[in-house]
Amino acid sequence: MGLHFAAGAMLIARPATWPLALGVTAANHSVLAGAGLWPRSRLLGPNWTRLPAAAAALGQVAVTIDDGPDPEVTPAMLDALARCGVTATFFCIGARVDRHPELVRRIVDAGHAVENHSDTHRHVFSLLGPAALGREVARAQARIAAISGILPEFFRAPAGLRNPLLEPVLARHGLRLASWSRRGFDTVSRDPDRVLERLTRGLRGGEILLLHDGHSGRMANGAPIGPVVLPRLLDALRRRALVPVTLRAALEQERRRALDVPG
Repeated sequence: MGLHFAAGAMLIARPATWPLALGVTAANHSVLAGAGLWPRSRLLGPNWTRLPAAAAALGQVAVTIDDGPDPEVTPAMLDALARCGVTATFFCIGARVDRHPELVRRIVDAGHAVENHSDTHRHVFSLLGPAALGREVARAQARIAAISGILPEFFRAPAGLRNPLLEPVLARHGLRLASWSRRGFDTVSRDPDRVLERLTRGLRGGEILLLHDGHSGRMANGAPIGPVVLPRLLDALRRRALVPVTLRAALEQERRRALDVPG
């Protein structure tokens, strides 16, 4: 906004400088657009791209699962997590939460966290204005809280794409933006080995790992890829002595740590 005002003032004071004013404004928009298209960018506001340093030092990682709940895939993912005694963070779409409340309750009853992934997961989410962004965030918050009994503390933008107008909306709802440090591209891949390799190559404490239950990719036999990859990922974490935690648990640790620090 400051650059826009400065460019306008420049044009009024010295109309001949219009190429410079236009160039500065265009560069500003390019930077903002680029930041919105880079899910791990912090240029548009705070963004959890990794767990806090204290969690990383303890060898903790977060398994996050997006786009559900899905009546075919989510139960299989929950079964895999239960067999390993692991908790995960499910970023759920509000409209799907409304359609499958029993799955949301099962997620919460198993000790997992349910967080906000927008209400409808619109492909044009990053192009929305403040009012539409507000509706997407608020409706999902309300649906998830009504069914799970717990208000989300984290938000993940659809595909990780956003614009500068999102952060004020999240701040009003007390939400923290979270992206990821690694993703398996399991919505498009047909090869579970390749997905697992992307998630585990050089894996270390502090990682935020992204898988999907909704919109899961399909293997050659038509089966969803997520329930095949997840048990192998959890086994890889165990062999590396890495401890899965929810984002909410990592946040609570950080809050307690801040209270213990003098001053």
